[in-house]
Amino acid sequence: MHQSLVFLCLLAAIFFHHSRGDVGTAARYGPPFLPTACNGNDQSQFPSGNLFAAAGEGIWDNGASCGRQYKLRCISAAVSGTCINNTIQIKIVDRAQSLVSTPSLKGTTIVLSNTAFAAIANPSATVVNVEYIQLEEMIKSMGLVVYRRQLIMIVSRIIQQSEKMKEQV
Repeated sequence: MHQSLVFLCLLAAIFFHHSRGDVGTAARYGPPFLPTACNGNDQSQFPSGNLFAAAGEGIWDNGASCGRQYKLRCISAAVSGTCINNTIQIKIVDRAQSLVSTPSLKGTTIVLSNTAFAAIANPSATVVNVEYIQLEEMIKSMGLVVYRRQLIMIVSRIIQQSEKMKEQV
């Protein structure tokens, strides 16, 4: 019984994790989208599904953010019920400060295409609070996920072996 309790505590500790993402704000914008600060008039820069965004100054990184991909979700808004329980993947194609079209609000962390914004929030909203993580950072943390799975298997085997030993005694 004691070992089962220890195992459950270990599992809880393994699966309890804090968010690894950052929190910021997201506005929306519509066409025209060209030219962009990243790739000018190249239409091929836009991902299929139109889930793209312009980077605010906090993530612009002197243009290094061009092409970066983020997982993003709406976490709250001024009006309750604005967020849609959905996580999307977006690609940075522009700089928010130099957009050709006007965003719904200036000075946000990220400005999403209307399509991307509508995938996470009521499209009539001006701005929402978002949690986001760059995919590269997410991939780096995958090693930790593998480690958790291996640890669970090891602890499970230890408990099974100890229970077998008890039965033999």
